[in-house]
Amino acid sequence: MPILWLVLIVLAVSAAGFFLGRARALASAGGSSRELHSLPSYYGMNVAFSVLVPSLLVLAAWSLLQPVLIESSVAKLIPAEAIAEGSNLDLVMSDVRRVADGLDVAVAQGVMSADEASTTNVDGAELRATLGEIGVALGADVDESVLTAAQAFRSKTANAGLALTVIVLALTVAGFLFSYLRTNKDFRARNVVERGILVLLMGAASIAILTTVGIVLSMVFETKNFFGLHSWTDFFFGSTWAPNFRGDSELSMLPLLWGTMYISVVALLVAVPVGLFAAVYLSEYASKPVRSFAKPLLEILAGIPTIVYGLFALVTFGPFLLRMFGDGGTFGVDLMTDARSVATAGIVMGIMLIPFVSSLSDDIINAVPQAMRDGSYGLGATKSETIKQVVLPAALPGIVGAILLAASRAIGETMIVVMGAGAIARFAGNPLEALTTITTRIVSQLTGDGDFASPETLVAFALGLSLFVITLGLNVLALYIVRKYREQYD
Repeated sequence: MPILWLVLIVLAVSAAGFFLGRARALASAGGSSRELHSLPSYYGMNVAFSVLVPSLLVLAAWSLLQPVLIESSVAKLIPAEAIAEGSNLDLVMSDVRRVADGLDVAVAQGVMSADEASTTNVDGAELRATLGEIGVALGADVDESVLTAAQAFRSKTANAGLALTVIVLALTVAGFLFSYLRTNKDFRARNVVERGILVLLMGAASIAILTTVGIVLSMVFETKNFFGLHSWTDFFFGSTWAPNFRGDSELSMLPLLWGTMYISVVALLVAVPVGLFAAVYLSEYASKPVRSFAKPLLEILAGIPTIVYGLFALVTFGPFLLRMFGDGGTFGVDLMTDARSVATAGIVMGIMLIPFVSSLSDDIINAVPQAMRDGSYGLGATKSETIKQVVLPAALPGIVGAILLAASRAIGETMIVVMGAGAIARFAGNPLEALTTITTRIVSQLTGDGDFASPETLVAFALGLSLFVITLGLNVLALYIVRKYREQYD
């Protein structure tokens, strides 16, 4: 049974359980809610949650674990001689999945019978041609071991789907009967429901932590594989980025790190002053009508997709800078030869970051107690002196957080630098020259037809882990600053 139908059945039984549980509780109290320990809705929620939570948890766990378990089981069926030179088990398993999906499509469309799809006496070239007729393309003739593994993959997937259906339906019925039969006027339904909600909230809070741990571990393991194939000294201390998928690549992070930091600094030089001044004006000087109009208008910038900013940098702002600073331009100098440059990407990215700085800074400035302002005015300070010497120092922890958020966005931005900064990995001090960043190289190395097990592809994970460590360091520094100033103003 498809998972969607299972989910719909569970939801329907859960909804019915809510009303039936509520009705049973009222019936046990003679129709009077005053005789119940808890409100009637709690009894219905207890039955609904008893049906819903176990079934959905099993569905979620099964969806995550089933592909891993089936693939690991099927991979054992692939003999070592079936893995061609220059290939690996992951690539062979991708062929297995394509063949299995193609057989499913062929059976569904009536091109093959279920018995034909399950037999191993099929010529590889003939099977390739048959699947090609229905739009399933295979790269080469299907090896017998790949076909056997694909059929085992289909069989195990079908058996797992049947087992999932049986388990989920059994849990649904058991959960309904267990909670419905113990529903009576003396049952402490509110306590049970509130404990259950607490557990769900704790689980939701744990998802972010577990996701972060999973991301970090995946990067660490792949980075370990990379350093097993490529020198770590060249990666951290080399000066050249020159990937070559035929081998002998120079994969130094330093030119990419230079471009990332250079463009990010330019972006922050634009975003921080403009955003902070805008926040001070909106919170301290602007009238209510002006604030109600200007702040939403400013925050529209945050909702514009980054690809639009990239197009603006490529089509409009980059050519504008080229006309100003290029050969024969407005200033009569030849400092810029291409519309793509550090300044193009940095300034446009700074415009994108303005609402992040201004909105958060405005909120934290407004949170400074009015009593601090009144005390400053009472001592004879002017409005500007109060802002500079009282309001901004008190709001500094929040402002640091806003700047950190902007810096993280700048370091991790991809589309703007792809379209506005170019793709040249080098050390250059001229902001009107093209550079590239870590994020653009990660995208470049993970796209294409390169071998996933090659150092030229695995370097993307080493770059990602390095970027993660850099942003983590920024967070630790900001946390130190926040705590330092928070002690002074608590």
